[in-house]
Amino acid sequence: MAKSEKIIYYGTGRRKSSVARVRIVEGSGKITINGKDIDEFFGLETLKVIVRQPLTVTNTTSKYDVICSVKGGGFTGQAGAIRHGIARALNEANSEYRPTLKQNGFLTRDPRMKERKKYGLKKARKAPQFSKR
Repeated sequence: MAKSEKIIYYGTGRRKSSVARVRIVEGSGKITINGKDIDEFFGLETLKVIVRQPLTVTNTTSKYDVICSVKGGGFTGQAGAIRHGIARALNEANSEYRPTLKQNGFLTRDPRMKERKKYGLKKARKAPQFSKR
């Protein structure tokens, strides 16, 4: 193996209708999402915190660079998908992180999805206005 080659760990994260393909490489802790820096991509500070949670819990914030592509859904769903992907990639990188990640619930895929619309209703549960007369 050449000196310039770095080992890449992969993880796929999903939340709602968002899918994130995450790669982590040993580096300085830079997070790149869809070719943009994390500060450019996410405006809200809470979303940046959500994305960094697996790295913070495992004390690997400045050990790995994160490169990911995410599509589908909204900002919150995308942040959750990236978090899930990072957790899976870290688990692949070092299996000693698994208990910590599992305990914090980062390896569990959030199963909540949008409920389907039913016939006779305007949305999943919203019914047309009722009038007695």
